Amino acid sequence: MRPFTFPAMKSALLIGALVFSLSLSAEEKPKLHSATKPEPRAGGWMKRHESFNTRVAKGNVDLVFIGDSITQGWGGKGKGVWAKFYGKRNTVNLGIGGDRTQHVIWRLDNGNLKNITPKAAVIMIGTNNSGGNTSKEIADGVEVIVKQIRTKSPKTKILLLGVFPRGTNNADKRRQVNEGANAIFSKLDDGKHVHYLDIGPKFLEKDGTLTREIMPDLLHLSEKGYSIWAESIESELAKLLGE
Repeated sequence: MRPFTFPAMKSALLIGALVFSLSLSAEEKPKLHSATKPEPRAGGWMKRHESFNTRVAKGNVDLVFIGDSITQGWGGKGKGVWAKFYGKRNTVNLGIGGDRTQHVIWRLDNGNLKNITPKAAVIMIGTNNSGGNTSKEIADGVEVIVKQIRTKSPKTKILLLGVFPRGTNNADKRRQVNEGANAIFSKLDDGKHVHYLDIGPKFLEKDGTLTREIMPDLLHLSEKGYSIWAESIESELAKLLGE
């Protein structure tokens, strides 16, 4: 057997380091799947998306809320609470009912943040993915969204909320998927640019049940639910806004 010379050892180490580096890079990049692949929707969705672009083009945006129907609901059952907490904060609601992570990814790449630098962005997205994606896939989608904002508007502070609880109790399968996603993407909190906050327990009874007083259909918030949301994030949000 030929002796294992120093040059050979050095080459082996370099090759090993290269393989490890490539492997690490692959792990750091979320895989392309349904929750991360940008996808638009048709009909009224596109009209609402374009209305967002029209609004942000006017500038004067200090705060944005990004999400699905639960976020869009700030303009419905949460309208009064919105006026009280965000009416004087130059806030824009970027929520569209039915959206999944992939739809938000497409929107952010197609004008929803164009030429604006909000002081803060509140993200709460993923529950609509829970019927067809794993917790890891949802977390991948959320990670892409966070990275989009960091790239497009580096000065914007991100308040990343855990996906809200849904269903009657902790046995609900889709709630479990959401909780699994929260546990993964909570690690995106860097204490500087991205701040994770799980206010889910605020909506629940002590035994983990969700009442229709808070979420009438066990998914979407009532006016009381929106009050809980606003009050639960106010302290952290004020800090991020520099108030």
